Amino acid sequence: MSSKRKTLLNFLVIIVLTLVSGYIIYPKNQGIKIQDYGINYYNDLKFHLGLDLQGGTHLVYQADLSQIEESEKVEAIEGVRDVIERRVNAFGVSEPIVQTSQKERLIVELAGIKDVNQAIQMIGETPLLEFKEEMTEEEKNNLREQVKDLNMPEEYLSQFFYKSSGLGGKQLDRSDVIFNPNTYEPEVQLQFDSEGKDLFGEITKRNVGKKVAIYLDGLPISIPVVNEPITDGKAVISGNFTIEEAKTLVQRLNAGALPVPINMISQQTVDASLGKYSIERSIVAAFVGIILLSLFMIIYYRIQGVVSVVALIIYALLVLSIFKLIPITLTLSGIAGFILSIGMAVDANVLIFERVKEELKKGKPVTIAIDEGFARAWSSIFDSNVSTIITCIILAYFGTSIIEGFAITLGIGIVFSMFSAIFITKTFLKILVMTKIKNSLWLFGIKK
Repeated sequence: MSSKRKTLLNFLVIIVLTLVSGYIIYPKNQGIKIQDYGINYYNDLKFHLGLDLQGGTHLVYQADLSQIEESEKVEAIEGVRDVIERRVNAFGVSEPIVQTSQKERLIVELAGIKDVNQAIQMIGETPLLEFKEEMTEEEKNNLREQVKDLNMPEEYLSQFFYKSSGLGGKQLDRSDVIFNPNTYEPEVQLQFDSEGKDLFGEITKRNVGKKVAIYLDGLPISIPVVNEPITDGKAVISGNFTIEEAKTLVQRLNAGALPVPINMISQQTVDASLGKYSIERSIVAAFVGIILLSLFMIIYYRIQGVVSVVALIIYALLVLSIFKLIPITLTLSGIAGFILSIGMAVDANVLIFERVKEELKKGKPVTIAIDEGFARAWSSIFDSNVSTIITCIILAYFGTSIIEGFAITLGIGIVFSMFSAIFITKTFLKILVMTKIKNSLWLFGIKK
C-alpha cells in the first residue's frame, strides 16, 4: 500500500472514530436499535457521576471488635469492608466508596442512592442459611412434652422437628442460579468449601431416607428427603422461586456474612447542589482554558497549531466516550485527572512540533521533516507517558476510591493522548502535505 493511500485510510478511520464517539457522548443518546437483522442492540448510555457530583447516601458504621484478638482486628475490619463492597456492587451501585477510619469505623458513600433506608437494608441485610436435620423420635417426644400445655397442632409443631447440623452459610463457597431440567424452574445451587463438603457428606450419609431442611432467615424454604449420600459438596434449593428471587438470593448468599457485627452511628443524605455548582465551574474553567490554549497553539505554531486543536477535540470525544462505555464513575478528582491528561496531550504535540520545526530549519522537505520530527519526539513522549501510567497503576491499586478515580481517568487519558499525538496529529499533518500548504514554510512557523 502506498504512503498516500495509507494516509487517506488512516484519515477515514479517524473520521469514523470521531463520528462514533460523538454519537456515544451525545446528551440525548438512547442507543442503537438494529432489528432488521434480528438484532436488538440497545444501550442507555450516560455519564456515571460520583457522590460529590450527583448526591447520594453517606453512612458511618462502628465495628464491634470486642471479641476479636488485637492481632486480628485489622484483618477483621478489612473483611467487613470487603463484604460491604461486594454487597453494594451486587446491587449495581457505581463505584461505592467504602473505606476504614479510626481503625474500627467504616465510611460508606453510595452515589445516586437517596433512600437512606434502602442503603441501610442493602448493607446490613445478612442472609442466615442453615441446614437442619430431623430429630430422633425421642427428641420429638421430648419437644411434644414441653409444649403440650400449648395445645399446638401436630402439623404446626412438625416444623420444629429439626435441629442444627452445624452446616450453614459460613461453609458456603458460592451459589449460582440453575434451572431444573424437568420443570425448568429456577433453583439455587450451593457449592460448599472443603469443610462444608465433608460436613454435608456426613449429614447426608447419616440421614439417608430422612429429611434435611434448608432454612433461610429462620424459615424453612426447602425440606428434601435424602435419597443417597452427597459427597461432591453441592446442594440445591428449590423454593418455587421466580428468576428475580433466585438471582437476589444468590447475590445475598455470595455477598457473605460480616466477620464482626457493625452498628450504624451516622447517616446523611448528601445533596447534589454542590456537585452541580462544581460541574458548572469546571465546565467554565475547561472552556476558558481550552480557548486560551487553542489561541496560543494557533498563534505560535500556526497550521500545526490548528491541527493540534482539531486533534485535541477528537481526543476529548474519544476519552469521554470511553468513560461512558466502561463506564467510569466521574468525581471531581476524576475530572481533574482527565483535564490533566489534556495537558499531557498538548505537551506531546509541542514536542512533535518543535522537532518538526528543527528539521525544517535544516532545509529538509516538509514530508521528511514530519517523519523525522515524529521519530525524534517519540522516545521522549513514550518515556514520560509510560512513567506516568505506571504511577497511575500504583495509585489505583493502593489508593482510596477518590485517588483511584483520579488515577483511572488520568491513565486512560494518557493512553489516548499518545494515540492522538502519534496517529491523529501525524495523519492530519500528512494530509496537509498532500496540498500546496507544504510549500509555505511560514504556515509551519518557519521564517524565510
